[in-house]
Amino acid sequence: MANLDQAPKRLMPNLLHVLPAFANEKELRLNTIVELNSNTINKYELITETGHLKLDRVGYSSLSYPFAYGCIPRTWDEDGDPLDIEIVQVTEPLIPGSIVEARIIGIMTFDDGGEVDDKVIAVIADDKRLDHIKSFEQLGEHWLKETKYYWEHYKDLKKPGTCRVNGFFGVEKAIEIIKSCETRYLSQIDPTLVD
Repeated sequence: MANLDQAPKRLMPNLLHVLPAFANEKELRLNTIVELNSNTINKYELITETGHLKLDRVGYSSLSYPFAYGCIPRTWDEDGDPLDIEIVQVTEPLIPGSIVEARIIGIMTFDDGGEVDDKVIAVIADDKRLDHIKSFEQLGEHWLKETKYYWEHYKDLKKPGTCRVNGFFGVEKAIEIIKSCETRYLSQIDPTLVD
């Protein structure tokens, strides 16, 4: 996973446009570009043109992200950004900008001010402490309530009532949405790339 199948270049490749979404589809492993860790109100986003991280905003409230967060390479969601991913049950902080192989355990469908902005739910693929977690349901009822509460209230001081969690779904639905976002990337973004 750490090595790209490319000759060395003088300019660094933008991993958002180089890495495939799936590191290993059969094992449900996704490549993930880490944008931020849990327990922060700072929202970092990947600059899609360069691959650098930018502080997009500081949250309006004291609600901090309850999970690590990032995006999946070579995907494009309906909101005009790469498909988002929540990495749960992280033991040690992840380094923003790093690549993590995350194993899919579900997806949360989400409406952010009228835009589809779904979130894949995953665990770190190579953390043996998490091998037993195969589905988001195994995270428990409180995790579902906390996650739903976070997403429906994190913008309340800025744009109250604009965010809605539509539901939590299993791995099959997650793969369907990931594939759809891969197709959207290939039709909307890939043709615009330059060497």
